Formats: sequence, structure tokens, C-alpha cells
Amino acid sequence: MPYAQPSFSKCPQGSAHARHAAAAQTRRSRGIVVICALALLLLPSLAAAQNPTANSLRDLELCNGSERSSLDSRISACSTLIDSHQSTAAGLAISYNNRGNAYVAKGDYDRAIQDFNESIKLAPEFAKPYNNRGVAYLLKGEYDLAIQTLDQAIRLDPGYAKAFANRAQAHLKKNEYDAASSDHDEAIRLTSDLDEVWSGRCWTRAVLGALQAALEDCNRSLRSQLNKAATYDSRGMVHLKMGALDAAVADYSSALTFDPKLASSLYGRGLARLKKGDAIGGDADIAAAKAIRPTIVEDFSRYGVR
Repeated sequence: MPYAQPSFSKCPQGSAHARHAAAAQTRRSRGIVVICALALLLLPSLAAAQNPTANSLRDLELCNGSERSSLDSRISACSTLIDSHQSTAAGLAISYNNRGNAYVAKGDYDRAIQDFNESIKLAPEFAKPYNNRGVAYLLKGEYDLAIQTLDQAIRLDPGYAKAFANRAQAHLKKNEYDAASSDHDEAIRLTSDLDEVWSGRCWTRAVLGALQAALEDCNRSLRSQLNKAATYDSRGMVHLKMGALDAAVADYSSALTFDPKLASSLYGRGLARLKKGDAIGGDADIAAAKAIRPTIVEDFSRYGVR
């Protein structure tokens, strides 16, 4: 399967990503990937505008997720900044966006979406809260809303690779493989260092039948430390479709070492074992997969594997 969900991380201050955000702002006046807190380079000017105390600077740092702060401390710090009524509109947008990211990480998607809505009201020119709201919808299972919101992020910032990657995942959830493939291609064209996108494109290409290209993508992804279960699962599908049964069994088994209840790997390994003549092992894997995901047979039929 493709990567399970978008990753969450921080954009370092002064990074190329941050400088690009500043340039985009001047052209339109951007946005994170699921992944950054909004426009960190605005924080120094925000702090100066507030004439902050040591406590308020500490709240800024915590709200921004510094020092690997806990999610609850991030939420509390962002709430303090929001409730202080001392921030500029840009500062409030940052605080709402960052608090929304913390709520997403806690799995509280409804509250996250409310915060992203507030951030968008305050800074409608920024793509980040649109992207992050799209991720919240994606994780909530509201895929049409995710795509609509990610469309807006991309409209604001056509160079936003992570937004393309997130929209690709939403298309995958809707079984829209051609659209997902197109978005993966664009994300990789914009930046080649998004390891989770290589894994996602491997899966998409495997489903579409572009097997050699899919194999190359999976091999590229496996050179990183990310998405191991998903990528081995995807490469197992590639090898299964190629008829390389021993390699398929090995890849599915590798995926299951990372995620023992990954239904697609259990079912794929079961099919490969049956094709190899191992009826006992194959039947056991398939039964286990069906117990975890009752629709697994229909899913694999849709992937072109029976």
C-alpha cells in the first residue's frame, strides 16, 4: 500500500523552503506541507511587534513546536498567544495554524479544521493552512473535501510539492489512480527528496501496471528509513504481478515484520504462496487477511490481482 498518512515535521528557520515561502508572499502581496508550521520566518517580526516578555517568547517557541515540546504544551502555548489579543493578524494566523497541526497530530481533526479555518480567514493568501486543512480532511476520511482544499493550496502556490503529494494520497483513497499518478509525478518534479512520494508512486504504478517503473520507485524509496512497511508491501505487489513469486513472498514478509497485521501483505503473500504450491501457508495468510479486512479480495481484484 502507499504511505499510510502524511508525515508531520517542522521547517527549519532560514531553510530553502522558508525562503521560498517569503518569495511567494512578496509575489502575492504559502504554505506548509502537512509538515511545517506556518511561515516561521515571520516569528521574529511578530515577537518584535509584541514587545514580548520572556514568557511570551517561550510561548512562541512552544507554539512553534521547538524543543520537541509535547502536543499539549504546544496547544496550551498557542492558545495563550491567541487569547492574549496582542498578536498581529499574521501572528494569529501562525498560532491557529500551529495549534491546528498539534490537534491533527492528536487525531482531533474537527478541532484542527476549526483552527485552520481561522488561520485562513486571517491570512487567506497563505497556502499552508489550506494544505493542512486538506490533510485533516484526508485523515478524517473526507476525501472530496481534502481534494477541494488541496486544490486551493496548489492554486495559491503551484510549486507546493507536499500539497501535490497529499492530493495524490486523497486520489488514491478514491481509487483515482491516474489522477494520483499525475500528482505524484508533479511532486517529484518539484522536489526529489520526498521519500514518501516515491513509495506512493510505486504503489500507483504497480496498480496501473507500469511494473518496471514501479520497481525503480520502490527501490528508490527503500534507500530511506521511511515507509518501510508500505514500500515493501508495494514492491511485493510489483513482484507478484511480475510473477517473481519468491521475491514477492520475501517483500511481503519484510512488510509484515514492520506491521504484522498489514492485510494487503498477508493476502499478497498468501496468493504468492498458493501460486508456489504452498497451500497450507497460502490459505493461512489469506484467512488472516480476510479477518483483518473483509474486502481484501475485492480490493486486490481492483488492483488487477486475483
